[in-house]
Amino acid sequence: MALLGLVAALVASALFNVGVALQGLEARGAPRATGLRLSMLGVLLRRRRWLLGLVLGLVGVAPQVLAYATAPFVVVQPALAAGLLLLLAIGVRVFGERVGARELAGVLAIIGGIALVAAGAPPHSETHRGGSAVIGVVLGLGIVAVLPFVLRGTRFGHPSLTVIAAGCGFGAANVATKLFGDDAGTGHYPNAAAWALVALLAGIVATITTMTAFQQRTATMVVPVSTSIQTYLPIVLEPLFLRERWSAVSLSGVPLAAGLVLGLIGTLLTANNRAVGDLAAAAQR
Repeated sequence: MALLGLVAALVASALFNVGVALQGLEARGAPRATGLRLSMLGVLLRRRRWLLGLVLGLVGVAPQVLAYATAPFVVVQPALAAGLLLLLAIGVRVFGERVGARELAGVLAIIGGIALVAAGAPPHSETHRGGSAVIGVVLGLGIVAVLPFVLRGTRFGHPSLTVIAAGCGFGAANVATKLFGDDAGTGHYPNAAAWALVALLAGIVATITTMTAFQQRTATMVVPVSTSIQTYLPIVLEPLFLRERWSAVSLSGVPLAAGLVLGLIGTLLTANNRAVGDLAAAAQR
């Protein structure tokens, strides 16, 4: 079952990132005058390639939920970053950029990190902690996600905060998706519906924040930081909202810890590629 969850996470990541690539390629050709306007959505909705990218992203939610239901959360999260490798390949092929030692190191680090995490993770036996703890984690991420809106126009509304908020927003969406799948699987349908709504709202807020971040910072800064936060911060927070059998972790947790560090390094190196950043930025326009 854990292997099924890992495969499902990789499929979800591939769908998300191919969708981003298709949307990014199409959005690059949209009139600049429509940037950050509803009129751009009207233009893009008439383009088949952009619509296909949107559909792929929506379809990717299903294997993501399956992954959370059948594999440890600590395995699924790094696996969701693996799709960056597809984004890198597409970006390099389209823009003709050379793949250097940094990108190759990032690819190897992501692959090696996922393998180590999968081998060293505890069995999939997670249960939710108390309602207040679960809500507290999602609420905390959500508060950070909306801070740029609250602090807009003040001296505290720094562009770096916008980038961090974007990552926290998508991180909140990931956690809510995990909670949705768990509650749906145990027949707690009202709770599942509530978490589905939270995931949707968090995703919308994070998308708006990300678009703003790309206006304020370069794509090669926004993509690595935001992707790393939304992938690895929920892992750090996992003990606060999930009960896991950490006593069953192999080799005192060394492979797991090494895999997470490797995966984080690989994510930063790969997402820092200009072609990856250009595609992601264009998709968020």
